[in-house]
Amino acid sequence: MKLTVSRRVLAAAVAGALTVTSGVALAGSVSILETGSSLLYPLFNLWQPVYTKAHPAVQLTTASTGSGTGQAQSMQGLAQIGASDAYLSDAQMKQHPSMLNIPMAISSQMVNYNLPGLNDKHLKLSGPVLAGIYSGKITNWNDPAIAKLNPGVTLPDHAIITVHRTDGSGDTFIFTQYLTDSTPSWASDYSYGVTVSWAPVAGNIGAVGNPGMVDALKNNPYSVAYIGVSFKQQIDSDHMGEAKLENHDGQFVLPEIKNVKAAAAAMVPKTPADQRVSLIFAPGAESYPIINYEYALIDSKQPSKEMADTLKHFLGWAISSQGGNAEHFMQAVNFVALPPSVVKQSQAQIDKIHG
Repeated sequence: MKLTVSRRVLAAAVAGALTVTSGVALAGSVSILETGSSLLYPLFNLWQPVYTKAHPAVQLTTASTGSGTGQAQSMQGLAQIGASDAYLSDAQMKQHPSMLNIPMAISSQMVNYNLPGLNDKHLKLSGPVLAGIYSGKITNWNDPAIAKLNPGVTLPDHAIITVHRTDGSGDTFIFTQYLTDSTPSWASDYSYGVTVSWAPVAGNIGAVGNPGMVDALKNNPYSVAYIGVSFKQQIDSDHMGEAKLENHDGQFVLPEIKNVKAAAAAMVPKTPADQRVSLIFAPGAESYPIINYEYALIDSKQPSKEMADTLKHFLGWAISSQGGNAEHFMQAVNFVALPPSVVKQSQAQIDKIHG
């Protein structure tokens, strides 16, 4: 009988979990709450049964609440792990200096559309064009700016429906970073963040979480949305379109693994010790322009040694190539594993957790 993806991952990974954790005794009956990023949520959901099967005394609860909530609840001590596509800002770190921003994996973001008759084509879109669309300056699909990027394609004379996140979102953070880095007018008018003041574009739709973005896109022909790559399987099964985005070098590329890795190779060496860094708009002909670290936000000061040790153990497993960063996990959500240099940095941060 052919196993499902989740069962294959479970079967392949339990041995890895046991191998990585062999010889280490964890305290029993420890509950960990992870909440935040809907982009990172599918990966945590794959990790949870594998890790808890190897360590049944650890109760790991996962929740998809958006990166903004993950940030807030981890800083407030309401969740042990805040999952976020966005690192904490300088202002947030000043208020909460004991917080750690620990990369768990490398992800990317798609720009998708629902265009009748064109969803099987990879339309070319650029940062300036997307900034024009989301600011209300470009309102129709056959606008000359879009047509110029897609010669030979018959674009519909129909209003564009923009879909955006209404919750505090790391996806919004990295999407608007791309617009900011590529488009001076967006940088001056809107900038970037987990929330932004969206322009009052006629017919725009707000959605909560990546699942809400996917549903809004599917149910609204002529719409465009930014969606985390861990939802690619659903986008493909719904037969939605996927754009080629213009990168830093003026090339149009898809969020394929080889292009994500090319961008990572250009940007990873810039990662500082605290690992708060943008990987957006990397140089290189093959580099995909919207990639980022997926962060676990952790307070280095835990209320007990038991909780500190449990978190250190789980996070160490999660970043290991024999544990949570094993290839079968990464493939299941279209992520890229952390390079060895980043694993070393992440481990150094994990080692700071204490109770």
